[in-house]
Amino acid sequence: MPAVSSRGRGRRTIAEINMVPFIDVMLVLLIIFMVTAPMITPSMVDLPSVGKAAKQPDKVIQITIQKDERLELVSDGKTDSATLNSVAASVQRLMGDEQNTAVVISADRNVKYETVVKVMDSLQRAGIARVGLSVQLAP
Repeated sequence: MPAVSSRGRGRRTIAEINMVPFIDVMLVLLIIFMVTAPMITPSMVDLPSVGKAAKQPDKVIQITIQKDERLELVSDGKTDSATLNSVAASVQRLMGDEQNTAVVISADRNVKYETVVKVMDSLQRAGIARVGLSVQLAP
């Protein structure tokens, strides 16, 4: 049975937020933070230094895989052609005695990824450690 006042209208609910419990909670949190803040000790963070970074390569050999899966090796401004079977030997010849040489592979968009993996695999089997892929942002 609905509550009816003396004038015949129903009771109205009050849609106000009771702020007293909210203020009490905020004051308790403020006191907790004020008490614990002096107890926090500043700590030291060990940041990496530049001296620990890997040495930059002395020389970079670029392997470009064309649309027709033809391989081109670019080193010191000179361009040589190679096949999948001879790419590792050609890279080792271009490296010479310099062990700090990086090899960067870049391929045309339409080349199968399988071809790129085969080139990387042949370089790895030849013991060439520093091999990377060239990435260009789409226009």
